[in-house]
Amino acid sequence: MGRVAAPYAVQGWVKVQPFTDYLDSLLDYPVWWLGRAGEWRAHRLLEGRPHTKVLLARLEGIDSREAAEDIQGMEIAVPRGELPPAEEGEYYWDDLIGLEVANTAGASLGRVQGLMETGAHDVLRVRGERETLIPFTAPIVQSVDLAAGRIVVDWEADY
Repeated sequence: MGRVAAPYAVQGWVKVQPFTDYLDSLLDYPVWWLGRAGEWRAHRLLEGRPHTKVLLARLEGIDSREAAEDIQGMEIAVPRGELPPAEEGEYYWDDLIGLEVANTAGASLGRVQGLMETGAHDVLRVRGERETLIPFTAPIVQSVDLAAGRIVVDWEADY
């Protein structure tokens, strides 16, 4: 959901780079999980506010600039159960990772390994015989079937 970008001032405040559609969406969650290399720890959000293109936040247990420096670069997550359901035609990235990707002719291109945000649109990183980058946008993406674990794309294997 975001990343701790840098300390802010001297009382433990941090600058947060949110990965949400709206700058202040992360402030809706009272507990943030901070982690690095698979190690996660919960921190209660005490205060927060938008500040230009980042958020400023004060977290429980982070009460000095030194403590804020220690968490710099950590990823921010919230429990999946606290997220609202995705709207029709929208997907959480983690729901797409691992899905099989096939083209309209039925040829398997591989499985989604991850996604990238490019500004114009998201891009699927698909690993099959080789890695393929496929824009996650209409009309290229024909269908996404989470239950079947499959994405159908208008994309040739040799692109």
